[in-house]
Amino acid sequence: MTTTKPKAPTLPVPRGPISEGVLSALRGDPTEVPAVDGAAPYGDDLQLALYCCYELHYRGFDGVDDDREWDPALLTVRAELERVFLNALREDVPTGTDIDDELNGLLVEHLDAFGISHYLRRRGELWQLREYVAHRSLYHLKEADPQTFVIPRLDGPPKAALVTVQHDEYGAGDPERTHSKLFADMMAELGLSDVYGAYVDSAPAAMLAEVNFMSLCGLHRGLRAALIGQFATVELTSSPGSDRLVKAMRRLGCGPAAIHFYAEHVEADAVHEQLIRREVITPLLRAEPELTADVVFGIRSSLFLAGRLEEYLFQHWRHGESSFRAEAGVKSP
Repeated sequence: MTTTKPKAPTLPVPRGPISEGVLSALRGDPTEVPAVDGAAPYGDDLQLALYCCYELHYRGFDGVDDDREWDPALLTVRAELERVFLNALREDVPTGTDIDDELNGLLVEHLDAFGISHYLRRRGELWQLREYVAHRSLYHLKEADPQTFVIPRLDGPPKAALVTVQHDEYGAGDPERTHSKLFADMMAELGLSDVYGAYVDSAPAAMLAEVNFMSLCGLHRGLRAALIGQFATVELTSSPGSDRLVKAMRRLGCGPAAIHFYAEHVEADAVHEQLIRREVITPLLRAEPELTADVVFGIRSSLFLAGRLEEYLFQHWRHGESSFRAEAGVKSP
């Protein structure tokens, strides 16, 4: 069996002076990156610049040398971007230390809840579903990779349990069943490009921020517990949301490959929910109780950033407008 080396994504279009400086540096141009103090922490410019810095640790970019991953100048810029982003989150996200209350809250679905999956299930249109999938591709085409960074930062039972979860995420040894491959299959069936990084230019800052938060926590040992909180949020809330998206796709007449991705998550994440809560978080905090606040921070930050993306999508969709960035020059799929 022969395999083809995957092509690295092309560099995106800058969204301001900071991302222009980072992209120029990646292209090899001697452009100085401007100071990041005062930049909007959740804005397009900072989030794209940070996303590009993090992508060097994943697939890299076409034409950018792999050694730039550890370029001291770029790492210095990345640290400044992270500082602004993390400071904003710590200011906007309330602290907490009651982990049981936090996790129980994730499992409760309020009767008046109305998020993106609720909307798509009840009355969303196919073009809106396809936009949502295109935005989510920034994470799902590398699904579980940010969380894998935390494995060597754990020890004992939490590490073993997390590896069990990740084994499922990566298809239990079958490359055709990795969740990233299932997502790519869904994109192809929906008539979207399944090329890694294809929708970066059209994705809003709110989507970049969600992915950046995962990378930020995964790449810093001091934020390892926040990454566990982020992952717990996904796994504990995924099953009902995935079920709604399955029903949305059936209502909209989507094919089996499209439906399969979310159908897989209805079952898999119900199991992962128990593993993350009882086999990862419980022994982790038993051994290191001082990390409790960080797990809660990860949960609340994840919900906060997801809420920003949801608000962005509804702002556009309620007016019948595409949520794709107009500046990207890309029409709704």
